[in-house]
Amino acid sequence: MRYREGMFYWKKVCLGGSTAGLILLICLFLALPPLHAASDSPDQNTASGDNVPATGKQTEEVGPTPPATAEKPSDEYGNVTEEGVGGRELRIADPIEPWNRAMYHVNDKFYFWLLKPATRGYKYVVPENFRGLFSNFYQNIKAPVRIVNNFLQGKPGYAGLELARFLINSIIGVGGLKDCATECFGINGRDADFGQTLGKYGVGFGFYIVWPLLGPSSPRDTVGWVADRALTPTTYVSSQWISPEGVGLYAHETVNYTSFHLGDYEALKGAAIDPYIAMRDAYVQFRKTLIER
Repeated sequence: MRYREGMFYWKKVCLGGSTAGLILLICLFLALPPLHAASDSPDQNTASGDNVPATGKQTEEVGPTPPATAEKPSDEYGNVTEEGVGGRELRIADPIEPWNRAMYHVNDKFYFWLLKPATRGYKYVVPENFRGLFSNFYQNIKAPVRIVNNFLQGKPGYAGLELARFLINSIIGVGGLKDCATECFGINGRDADFGQTLGKYGVGFGFYIVWPLLGPSSPRDTVGWVADRALTPTTYVSSQWISPEGVGLYAHETVNYTSFHLGDYEALKGAAIDPYIAMRDAYVQFRKTLIER
């Protein structure tokens, strides 16, 4: 889905740091159960028809067996449903849709009135090669998020790869400006976040929510976002809760990221009958895929 990344363009706007002690307690609590690997075997659904025995006797006429009907959500707004592990159907509720739609329009105006014009000017001034260096830097600085969450998800091998990538790119790649781990050594990592980790441990999605500037989320993913912010080194560029330095870094990161994805959100919005529903469906499926992989 070519618009998948662009639709979450505002996700990286920072509202400040978070309390490290709270996150440490959450991580310690989650680390108590034994780590386990999720099963990746695909579901095999087979359909079989009723076999009618061929006999010479006239059989009693029996009416057709009514086909099994899938349970549909009764909500008039079309709440998203998804099939969970073991064929379990998980309904994604949208109980605060008026708020969500209002915030969707706020974010929509923010994109078209501020973020997109600023990104166009930035893209015109800054060459693509330099923007690529900035992308590598921001990706490298978030290595602690991927290392910790891969470990908590029972994937120490990927945690080790992410640690190796961080060391190689920080030293040989001049502070992460160059992705030498991939280009020189062919070392690829695995993206992981705390919302995904909570999902691996059985924490449900909850309900759909749209935050101003941050975009689509859920209670589970909101907690995960706060935890990931605490693991990101740029959160601590200042001791203040919200500092000009921190806001400036995250604003630049957002504009730089959006410069590679201009047009993605427009494509999603233009192809959808109801862009709000389209974005909600895409977000839920995207998060579901991350947790199941």
